[in-house]
Amino acid sequence: MEDFHRNLAAIRARIDAAAERAGRDAAEIRLLPVSKTVPEERLRTAFAAGITQMGENKVQEAQRKSENLADLGISWSVIGHLQTNKAKNVAAFADEFQALDSLRLAETLDRRLQANGRGLDVYVQVNSSGEPSKFGLEPADVAAFLAALPSYSSLRVRGLMTLAAHTDDVARVRECFRIMRQLRDAALQAGTVGDGLLSMGMSGDFEAAIEGGSTCVRVGQAIFGARATPDSHYWPEPPQTK
Repeated sequence: MEDFHRNLAAIRARIDAAAERAGRDAAEIRLLPVSKTVPEERLRTAFAAGITQMGENKVQEAQRKSENLADLGISWSVIGHLQTNKAKNVAAFADEFQALDSLRLAETLDRRLQANGRGLDVYVQVNSSGEPSKFGLEPADVAAFLAALPSYSSLRVRGLMTLAAHTDDVARVRECFRIMRQLRDAALQAGTVGDGLLSMGMSGDFEAAIEGGSTCVRVGQAIFGARATPDSHYWPEPPQTK
């Protein structure tokens, strides 16, 4: 538990410093610990250390953990790409879904949620880097997509989500965040993005994301330690188009 307290304190200090540099209130930035691959017994310790929200990329792993740790009352966020045939699983247990990227998926989720008498907070995923290895909407398609979502009444649109370019080129990473903020501002003006939240920034770039306007940073390894499983297992590449 001491390790978790120490790691959380270090991350929150970095969040505070980044917010101060940007002239922002750190209280408006949510830290979402990403618990993928972390064994359930360690998650119990993390919960005891104060972690009450957890993010997972794989639906099966998230659902298993939500069932086995149900006594803790953890809030679960699914942050990885979702196939429509897994929508029923997310509709059954998740509190939040951060990777909505198709109207077909929105329709399937909405139908399943209504059958369960539930609602779901959602973020629309955007491919801000333009990389073919990323899921998400193209920036030019975001406005029309958001405008169509009120048809799905059980989906509560909270904001936008992205994975920035995976590169050491800080300027390119910051450009991804700039694109997202511009899209969010336009959607707020149009009244199509709920609270206008921005989920962007992970262990390697969350400080730049905060400086770029992020309201939710998704941090895993800096809290839970290095993973044995490569990230490619959790962020699979989309099928290539010819």
